[in-house]
Amino acid sequence: MTWWRRLVGGSSGRDSKQPDFLAEAIDLESRGDYANALTSYRLALRERPDDPRVLQNIAIAFSKTGQPEEAIRTYRRALQIDPDLAGAHYGLAFLLLKRGDTAHAGMHLEGFLRVTRADDPASAKFRAHAERTLAELSGQPDTDGYDGSDGQDIADPSVEG
Repeated sequence: MTWWRRLVGGSSGRDSKQPDFLAEAIDLESRGDYANALTSYRLALRERPDDPRVLQNIAIAFSKTGQPEEAIRTYRRALQIDPDLAGAHYGLAFLLLKRGDTAHAGMHLEGFLRVTRADDPASAKFRAHAERTLAELSGQPDTDGYDGSDGQDIADPSVEG
């Protein structure tokens, strides 16, 4: 009677649930499989073409796979949709710094600081990093003794998980 259930709105016995490409992409990325995560993010973007968080995660995956220009373009697209997307400002700022575009990097660091709260413990480490970097860009003396030479890369706060 499978055909009858399908006719009256029941399932065919097979799982007809659509795959959750965003969840799949996040899972792949958490396991370090950025290339396949990109594929799943692109499929999620087809379902949600104007979702700035999907775009932001795609930009992160582009960064992790050594595609900074694609990451920059994707962060910018996300910020066109949501100008207050903190993670996109943060990620874009540091990609622009690597490219030598200090003026625009500074603007995005300021944007990140503007849209995050100083009293939010989840963003405290990222705010401190952004503030130090902005101070270095503006030539202000370093007040906390951090010289940025430890080689550590602070993780992107924008990863959805």
